[in-house]
Parts: sequence; structure tokens; C-alpha cells
Amino acid sequence: MTDRESLPLAKALNAGLRAALENDEKVLLMGEDIGTLGGVFRITEHLQRDFGKHRVFDTPLAESGIIGTAIGLAMRGYRPVCEIQFDGFVYPGFDQITSQLAKFHARTSGAVTLPIVIRIPYGGHVGAIEHHMESPETYFAHTPGIRVVAPSTPNDAYWMIQQAIESNDPVVFLEPKSRYWPKADVDFSAPSAEMGQTRVAREGEDVTLIGFGAQTTMNLQAAQIAADEGVSVEVLDLRGVSPIDWDPLFDSVRKTGRAVIAQEAPGNVSVGSEIAATIAERCFYSLEAPVLRASAYDVPFPPPRLEKHYLPDVDRVLDAIDRTLDY
Repeated sequence: MTDRESLPLAKALNAGLRAALENDEKVLLMGEDIGTLGGVFRITEHLQRDFGKHRVFDTPLAESGIIGTAIGLAMRGYRPVCEIQFDGFVYPGFDQITSQLAKFHARTSGAVTLPIVIRIPYGGHVGAIEHHMESPETYFAHTPGIRVVAPSTPNDAYWMIQQAIESNDPVVFLEPKSRYWPKADVDFSAPSAEMGQTRVAREGEDVTLIGFGAQTTMNLQAAQIAADEGVSVEVLDLRGVSPIDWDPLFDSVRKTGRAVIAQEAPGNVSVGSEIAATIAERCFYSLEAPVLRASAYDVPFPPPRLEKHYLPDVDRVLDAIDRTLDY
């Protein structure tokens, strides 16, 4: 492996998991069909072959059992990495995550840590069926005791999965499935930032545009179109959904005076809502316009043929930018 290589995000995750398995014998991978098959998206391809069935193993089709077993393993000193096959499948394990995993460190007054990573392919733009294109980040971001992160680039995916595994906190690791296949450079020499640190993906002067995961790519496309029309948009990639690295957001909004938040999740009571409220509180005297949001609609995820109307596209992001500039 060279110091730099162009990889799709899926392969970058595979390489990151491989590095974690090599670096710590206590790291275990577990999930449905992750062994011989290598997972639905082949994220764990060849890892069972190379590290053995005792470290990369298939589980029953029972998300509650996967999380519960991981909790027990973590109590015995292991670092389990659980794969949830699709975003909408995580809910059977929701009680274990929010009632046990998130609370155990506090319940034991810090005596017990549960260094568990829960990998969840999330989001739309892949033309899938029900329960396969959801964005459940708000449920976990609302729950104290869990870190929630989401890479948007192959380089971030490679490093952030390793940082998540090394963390002593439980981490929900959201993988933007629509970005699994496009390639970009991965720098294997050193991470570009700490896990969850907000990244300025594009500098600008007129509007701050905030997102994470797959939405960052769409936001960059919107920013380029806006630039062609004479509008300078600063694009921020959160990377950390909970906790949020706030200072870069505040610095950017105080510079531009305007903020737009774009997300694939419905807008009601969402991460975008929290960001909008916090910016309004902390940057009130710098704002030249209300903080606006471009979100999915507040209805259940529709059939695949309607997803392009449901999810915020470049046009809806640009519309929000135009509206904030009208003030």
C-alpha cells in the first residue's frame, strides 16, 4: 500500500477495518452476512478469510441480539464493531442501544466502558425499497452517552472508522451508502482531523451551507452552481453529528451572516433543527437572515420512484440559498 491511493468509500472502510483488526486483537467484527459474503455492500470482504471466524463472524438476524452480545463482549474487554445491514433495520436494537449501551458508563459511575461501534449504512439516492433509505441520526443524537459520526469522503471513512474503534465511547457510525462507490484520494500517512471535527469543505463569504455525509457532496455541487451565479458559499461538513464541533459553525456564520442547513432526514425535530436553534442563540447579532433548512418532507420514506421528490436535491438547496439572500 502506498501513502496515497484513490479508493471508493466502501474500500476505504474495508481498509480501515483491516488496519483496526491488525492493530488490536481485541477488535471483533459481527453482523448479518459479514463473513463469507463480506456484507451486503462488501465492506467486510475477505476479512473473515484473513482474520478468522473467531474475529469476523456472522450473527443471527436479530439486531437486539447483535447489540446485546456486543455489550457483553465489551464488558469482557473486547472492542466489537457491529454492522446493521440497513438503516431501517436498526430499530429492533434500539432499546439495547438507548437503554443499555448509552447509559452503562454513567450507571457504573465510569467504572465500565463500552467501546462499541455500530456501523449503519444510511440515507437515500440508491433506489431501494422500504426500510433501506432512512436517516435515523436524530434518535441517537438525542440520546446522551452515544457519539454519532458520519464520514463524507473515503479519506474520512478510512481514518474515522479507526478512531471510532479506538474510542472508549459507544459510537454510531453512519455510512452514506450513496457514496460507497465514487473514488477519491485516501492519505494513509496520517488523519486529517480528529473524529467528529467539523471540516470546511469549501470556503466562501456570502452564505454558510451545513451538512454531513452524502449531503456534503450535494452541498458542494450547489455551492459550485451558486459560484457560477456570483454567490460565494462556504460549505461545512459536520463529520460529528453528536457532539457537534460548534466553533467552526459559529465562526463561519459570523463571517457570512447567513446559514442554510441541508439534510436527508425529515426536518421536524431533527439535527438540523438543533443546529438552527443553536446558531440563532449564539450568532444572533451576526445574522442577516433567518437560519433556513432544506430537508426531506415530514412523511414516511416513499417508494423508490418518488425519492427524488422526497429528498432535498441541489435545486432545493439553491432555493434555500436564494431565499436567505433575499432578506
